[in-house]
Amino acid sequence: MFHSANTFMLRAANRIPIGLNAIVLNAVWSMSMTVKYCGAGRLVAALTLVLIATSAAAEQPSQGEQPLRVEQLQRCGNLLAMDIQEFCLRVSGLDDTDFQVKLNGTPLHAEGLDHDGDRVRVRINSADAQSGPLWFEQHEQSSNPVWVSLRGSHVLAATDQETAKNMDDITTYVDLISLIIEEDYDGAEEAQRLAEKYGAEVVGMIPPLNTYQLRLPVDNLEERDALVLRLGSEVSIDAVVVEESGAEETAESEANNLPNADDQRWASNRFLDAVNYYQRRLPQNGDIETQPIRIGVIEREVDFDSPDFADYLGDCRKDSSRTCVYARDAATPDGHGTTVAGVLAAAWNEGGNSGFLRGLDEVGPGFDVIVDRNSDAGITANVAASVNLVEDGVRVLNWSWGIHRVGATDINGDEVDSLVRSGIAMSGYEELLEEFFLWLRREHPDVVVVNSAGNASSFSGSDDYRLPSSFVTEQLFVVGGHERSDEDVPVEDPRYVIKREASNIDMRVDITAAACVRGSSLIEGEQGEAHCGTSYATPLVAGLLAAMMSIDPELTPAQLRILLRRGAMTIGEEYDFEPTDADDLTAPILPSERANDLNHPDIGLSARLNMYKTLDLTVQSLERDR
Repeated sequence: MFHSANTFMLRAANRIPIGLNAIVLNAVWSMSMTVKYCGAGRLVAALTLVLIATSAAAEQPSQGEQPLRVEQLQRCGNLLAMDIQEFCLRVSGLDDTDFQVKLNGTPLHAEGLDHDGDRVRVRINSADAQSGPLWFEQHEQSSNPVWVSLRGSHVLAATDQETAKNMDDITTYVDLISLIIEEDYDGAEEAQRLAEKYGAEVVGMIPPLNTYQLRLPVDNLEERDALVLRLGSEVSIDAVVVEESGAEETAESEANNLPNADDQRWASNRFLDAVNYYQRRLPQNGDIETQPIRIGVIEREVDFDSPDFADYLGDCRKDSSRTCVYARDAATPDGHGTTVAGVLAAAWNEGGNSGFLRGLDEVGPGFDVIVDRNSDAGITANVAASVNLVEDGVRVLNWSWGIHRVGATDINGDEVDSLVRSGIAMSGYEELLEEFFLWLRREHPDVVVVNSAGNASSFSGSDDYRLPSSFVTEQLFVVGGHERSDEDVPVEDPRYVIKREASNIDMRVDITAAACVRGSSLIEGEQGEAHCGTSYATPLVAGLLAAMMSIDPELTPAQLRILLRRGAMTIGEEYDFEPTDADDLTAPILPSERANDLNHPDIGLSARLNMYKTLDLTVQSLERDR
């Protein structure tokens, strides 16, 4: 018995990847000793555990083998072509043997692929394909899926050699600008006419916004500014966008000091109560048929090596009811995009975040979380990515970014010194964002944008200070940040939380949410580092809005805001915060948001996210409409 058991285990070990053989053989030797001294009766349980563990490990790359990851994806070739679109990718872990590239689950033809080391060029015929997830398969490995949009909006980022410091000591693009063309002109034709007139070249475009990117024949900022003035005087030009955003600068600045009672950070928004309510009230085949919703997250990348995201590889849509994440792979787990996406979709109990939408998987309709920033061309690229995603069916956009104008001051009168842009850049951005929201209202009135209020202790609602949160439109939700107080009071008590000191304020802020989260880690079960900022409060609201839409897809942005505010708890007391120039933490709760009860204690206080109550109100409103 002893001999045959060892023989069986050694044969099983031979089927395991080489990198694991030493581990397995050690286990075999230990079990041999167990059988020898303790009897064969305990062999079955021990052998079962080894085989389960090694079987799971065998599905992962063996030690020393680099995992298959898509790290970059950009439009390339002729960016103005719409029939045949080319994408250039950088893929780590790809060797020279056969591999497959799948788009929406269908393998792409080999003649449309060029492969050179870790670089792959993909050509897609737009007439034969649709936007969707793309991933690589090789040696029984699957890469992370990335979202490929065939909608055509794309702008180029400047290289380090194509930027310079302006008079405000801000990095700015030297020869790349974007023209917003008046709507009664054919944008493509007019952009080409102006390019020929001024010796420029059309290199990028956002067609739905009639916006086209030009590379100017200039070598320095003096020449650029002179040409910008001439272009701006053309009767067909609404505005010229001068880009001042660096590759890493569009994320909200944050502070990593975590307040006390971190384990209660999302209790202040009744996070777990909301997950439990959705699972209990909305089972599959119940009286309410939930609908799948797509969420667009304007971030660069997500780390798929972290346990929070490790099970999103390959064909995520094999299970139609689960949450899926599509993103480029990040090199480290502590990046801004990984943490923001984690609030929505991180696996539970892996040591980092616990994604809200991931918690709904057991009964949910299947949420798509698409992480994309188009390129590193700053605010212009953020808008281009947003346009593509909306045209690809996204209903909720998460914008955890924003900028302040040079000279903006905080609530104490001190000048803001982070994420600032010059007046000329802010004017262009303002026009571009205005065109975006006008297009959204006209063509996609059911889409909402959720934007962070900012972390400069400043004002979120003044266009003299900050974009994009200052825009007043039903389709834009602005989120401030709070943190746990030291008060030992029930969660419903306004004193349970306090405003996070850095969070921007004023009546343009719709609601506050918990600002601090634990980031992802590469080690399973390890608690990640703390990240704090309105960037991480924003996806709590975005995820809740997506869940509300899954219950009732017909909800308008105005109705979503009503439900969000009616369900809200409060933050602070009237005497706890001295309003500055009649501003408050958020827009004050109105009697109409409390059943017209003029004596309700919430009236006049600021709003705090209540995920459970808001979901309950959403179900109630759907039932009343039936």
